Amino acid sequence: TMTYGMNVHHTIANNQLAEIPGTILFPFFLAINITEALRASLGWVEPGLGPLFTLRESYYPGDIRFDPFGLRPKDAKEYENMQNKE
Repeated sequence: TMTYGMNVHHTIANNQLAEIPGTILFPFFLAINITEALRASLGWVEPGLGPLFTLRESYYPGDIRFDPFGLRPKDAKEYENMQNKE
């Protein structure tokens, strides 16, 4: 749209991503790659330290240790119950 300084005509959704300038997309892709790399480093065993595609023993699926407000239950059963409610 002209509001953002882009001369974009109406197209189908599959073509719209290619019309967004790289300077706008790059920070989003960078943030996604960084968060995925951090998540993978928490959950997966490094290549060479064990069989490929092996989860760490201490990893619980969905637990990326992000709890800025301290709402995560300390007990494993309570944590599982909280996840099931989500």
